[in-house]
Parts: sequence; structure tokens; C-alpha cells
Amino acid sequence: MDPKIRVTNFNFFYGKFQALRNVNIQIPANEITAVIGPSGCGKSTFVRSFNRMNDLIASVSMNGQIFLDDENILELNPVLLRKKIGMVFQRPNPFPKSIFENVAYGPRAHGIKNKTELESIVEKSLVDAFLWDEVKDDLNKSGLALSGGQQQRLCIARALAVKPDLILMDEPASALDPIATMKIEELLQDLKIKYTILIVTHNMQQAARASDFTAFFSMHEDRSGYLVEFGETQKIFTNPSNKITEDYITGRFG
Repeated sequence: MDPKIRVTNFNFFYGKFQALRNVNIQIPANEITAVIGPSGCGKSTFVRSFNRMNDLIASVSMNGQIFLDDENILELNPVLLRKKIGMVFQRPNPFPKSIFENVAYGPRAHGIKNKTELESIVEKSLVDAFLWDEVKDDLNKSGLALSGGQQQRLCIARALAVKPDLILMDEPASALDPIATMKIEELLQDLKIKYTILIVTHNMQQAARASDFTAFFSMHEDRSGYLVEFGETQKIFTNPSNKITEDYITGRFG
């Protein structure tokens, strides 16, 4: 399969501490890739490197290459980059605005002012996020008034509204109940037709259910994170190549 992302000899530092060491991976397009591993192994750091969110932290440095299609992420303007890459966080974080304005925020920021065009984008994004039928009569209602699961789908709709090439999700269902989690997982299967999705999760069952590929990270003795193994999820969970992977998936550590 053609890779959407190519990571080559990627190293990441918080000051003098090396959080990620020599990561090499090719992530396929239009698939869901789960990023798993014990706490502190650099999963979130790795995923947030794709939209350069780590740049906001003092003393951060990195080297190597991360290509999104044919563009090196580390050399792009971060503002333009974040139009290409949507991000959904662990806890729903809708803006204190109406449902409509939450979704329209990104397109407005990128210069779209026409009301009809904005209405079309908002509707399509909410449809794609499996939320339109639940909110179509209440678009002026505050996004904060929705349930937790609805708020997370609103945040996904907000990410979709700028037509990203890649969607990053950092434990998007960890704060949700099982029914809301199931809706998010069903939504992911629908979204991968149009998007490449990276999801950080501590939930092994979720990774096994929802992803097509899995990247397992662990830590060296100096606590720097590294990629142990990457492959199709079914193989990683049933016949991993590395003993460390097997031990983590079966609950022997982590």
C-alpha cells in the first residue's frame, strides 16, 4: 500500500531528555493505525509531532524526516500544516460557541465568508461525523450543552471541516461511556474511506477492534521511546514478531 506518512530516523528531545529514538515507519493511506505502548513511551509525543503541536513547548527539538505525501512536515509553515492535519484530543473540547460556529470556525479562519458555503460545509462535516441527525434542528445551541459523546463527534466534525489529509486522535474515547465509544469506533470505519487516521489508545481491545495497523512503542532503559514493531493489527495481536510486543499485549507488563 502507498504510505501516507514516511518517518525516517526521527528523534525527539525535551531539552536534554530524548523522548523518541530513531523512529522509522511508513503509515498507509486510508487506514486506521493504532499507536499503543506503556505510559511514558512517547506515543502522544510521536503523534503530536505530525501537526507540530510540540513546537509550542519550550526546549523541544527534533531531527530526522516526517513526510506527509511528498512534503516534509518539519519544514512546513505550522499554520498551513494544521490545515492539512486535524487533531482530536482525549477530552472533548468544543468552543463555547454554537454547534454551527464550532464547525464553521476553521473554514472562517481560512478565509471562507460566504454564508451558503459555510452552511454546506457545516452540514457535510456533521453528516460525516454521524451527528447531523441529532443536532440539525439545534445548530444555534451551545456545543457545551451536548453530551460527552456528542461533544467528541462535534470536535471530529470541526476537524473535518477544513478537509484535512490526516486525522490524529489522542485517546479520543477514553473519557466516554461504552455506547459513545462504540459510536466513535463505528465513525472511524466510515471516515477511513476518505481519511488516513492515527489513534493513540491504551485500550488493547479498542486497538484490536478499530485499527487496521498497529505501531507498538516501548522504552529503552534510559526511558527514551522507540518503535518496537509495526504491522497489520491482526498479526500484531495474534502473532507478534517481538517478545516485548507479546508481553505487553498479553498484560505481562505495561
